[in-house]
Amino acid sequence: MANSSVVLTNKNYLAEAKIRGHFVVTDVPISDGGEDTAPTPVEYLLTAIGGCVAITLRMYAARRSWDVGEITVNVFQNKDAQGSYLSEEISFENDITEDQRKRLLVFAGKCPVARMVKGETRIESLII
Repeated sequence: MANSSVVLTNKNYLAEAKIRGHFVVTDVPISDGGEDTAPTPVEYLLTAIGGCVAITLRMYAARRSWDVGEITVNVFQNKDAQGSYLSEEISFENDITEDQRKRLLVFAGKCPVARMVKGETRIESLII
């Protein structure tokens, strides 16, 4: 199972995370009291969604021997009168048919990260 260990340092909102053998940091913009030394947690979430969608689409296309070329996924956090929501813009380097477009769009919503964000994963919190 995947896990991440995050330590909020004593430097305002700078956090250090260890993910398997990788290290990343998060921060917030100066306007929010941070130092703007790293992406925000929301920016990492958007990146995780975009990466997961692209990988899911690559796997689906490869199983069907579709050469879609590079896959670009832009993910945006938006707000309207109903609240905050996310939107994705997906593009492919190579031309795809209308049938491929419809099938790929269905599978874009099946990536595990998108499903977590949609509320399909329970989160349990415990202070130890």
